[in-house]
Amino acid sequence: MKKLIYLSLFLAILSSCGNYGNGELTGVLGRQKWWTSEPYGMVFIEQGTYNMGPSDQDVPWAMTAQSKTVSISPFWMDETEITNNEYRHFVHWVRDSIARLKLGDEFEQFLVTEDRYGEEIDPPTLNWDERILWKDQEFKEVLEDMYYSENERFYRRKQFDTRKYMFVYSWIDLRQAAVKFRHDDNKVRHHYNFETQRYAGEVMNERGEKEDVKDRSAFIKNEVINIYPDTLCWIQDFTYSYNEPMTNMYFWHPAYDHYPVVGVSWKQAFAFTRWRTELQNSFLAKNGGTFLQDYRLPLESEWEYASRGGQDLSMYPWGGYYTRNNTGCFIANFKPMRGNYTDDGGIHTVTVGSFEPNEFLLYDMAGNVAEWTSNAFDESAYSFTHDLNSDYQYNALPDDPDVLKRKVIRGGSWKDIGYFLQTGTRTYEYQDTAKSYIGFRCVRSYLGRDRNDVGGSQFY
Repeated sequence: MKKLIYLSLFLAILSSCGNYGNGELTGVLGRQKWWTSEPYGMVFIEQGTYNMGPSDQDVPWAMTAQSKTVSISPFWMDETEITNNEYRHFVHWVRDSIARLKLGDEFEQFLVTEDRYGEEIDPPTLNWDERILWKDQEFKEVLEDMYYSENERFYRRKQFDTRKYMFVYSWIDLRQAAVKFRHDDNKVRHHYNFETQRYAGEVMNERGEKEDVKDRSAFIKNEVINIYPDTLCWIQDFTYSYNEPMTNMYFWHPAYDHYPVVGVSWKQAFAFTRWRTELQNSFLAKNGGTFLQDYRLPLESEWEYASRGGQDLSMYPWGGYYTRNNTGCFIANFKPMRGNYTDDGGIHTVTVGSFEPNEFLLYDMAGNVAEWTSNAFDESAYSFTHDLNSDYQYNALPDDPDVLKRKVIRGGSWKDIGYFLQTGTRTYEYQDTAKSYIGFRCVRSYLGRDRNDVGGSQFY
């Protein structure tokens, strides 16, 4: 009788564990269905192939680009450059997170100490549902050092000290993690040896120092950066030019809310993409959703592909060979003629989307502000980058020479002549500099092939 009971139990366990299609290969059942809506403010760019590089003669004989056929995976791209008001969302988030961290030391309601299952969170996270009463006397005492000290105040105005807006973030250096090297047993492997179940090798940390790989934390890079824009760039960039009103008003005044943010370095733009990724992923995690692909700066090859708008041989994003339309009006914000900045309707930057979009419905892919890309700049990059999602990146270390800190900028700006507006023109700026004529926009890789797959953009 006991044998019969044991046999029945064994068969029951076997049948319960065998819920995988009755012995057929079905894949893992019960997987969450994937659906993605169009990200707010972004445009879908389908996969495609184009000829990257100059579409006309290299007028200044710069020899920094050559014609090369490349293919690009599908992705989402911001339809306009990031605006002052959008970047201010980032600034205010950093300010409020610092305030909540300070208040959490005194008032426990500003910290989340347990998850939704009642498990303790160590260390606690910030409670964003608790409102900060900036004028409350108890709160004011805790937050006093977030403001300028008495001797630094202008006409006794109590203002936030933006020098303290330090953003702490992390990112995974997949390129270092992907490096293969020869182990002691003379076999080429990744850092993790599955036979010995140990890590080996060295990586370069964010300070430019070599360190042994003890576990996967060696590939997690932790960064701290001040994220407030350099508002003084309007004065620094132009000698013997009166731009004090732009320094005083451009970033914070409501009149400029929908103008492109400037005075942001490449490193600050990169930090913005990390914050934007975590902002959305935190919301999705809180509501039981699935993490999305990271927001990031566009590859140079992606940027040019998007700029051309599907018109492979076009000199400019609008498809023509001229900077005027058929009525004689300029169709981008740049420096036409000889210093006649106003002839296109703007004296400096203008509201994003003031001119017609290209065929991909992207605005300001020429003029207004030049834009950071994720790529390092090298004059010969087109000669050695791959023809699939062409990409050349180098994470410059603090002690590296300046030539290794160059990042590609594209699109030309309000202060540039027409040559820099061309789709195939590339130039650079240093990653730790901020200019009054450089902004950025974000992209996000598309999961799947394209929106013509069976099931549309919903299920994969």
